Amino acid sequence: MSTWNLQETRCHLLICNGGSCTKRRAEEVTQAIRDEISLLGADKLIHTTRTRCNGRCTDACVVIAYPDGVWYKDISPELGRELVRKHLSGDRLDERLVYSFDGRFIASGLSVTGKEKASWQAVDLLNDGKILAERKRGL
Repeated sequence: MSTWNLQETRCHLLICNGGSCTKRRAEEVTQAIRDEISLLGADKLIHTTRTRCNGRCTDACVVIAYPDGVWYKDISPELGRELVRKHLSGDRLDERLVYSFDGRFIASGLSVTGKEKASWQAVDLLNDGKILAERKRGL
């Protein structure tokens, strides 16, 4: 595995390759984004990471741009290339924006709201009632 020097990186694109996104051409999106970065000579400026599910399956294929904290939906290979060009120029694909970050994530209203996340204790109870019981006793 390589350890990259990211000191010149201005943007980190997290490209979902979970199940729903894979069905919506995630592999092609990933390659198109990486090809566009190479074509524009922006390898030092934009870093990419292929991820597993990011929990927005309705919005497949999802790409997240940091440090802006911008979540995009319905990204195709063509839009992936455009996304690279936009972020290099300091712009965004506003018509695909699902969430942006301003101290907290703010929904754009361009997608479904989604389910509320369960609390950790509720998740523990679903996975293993013993863990919840021990946590309540302070263990």
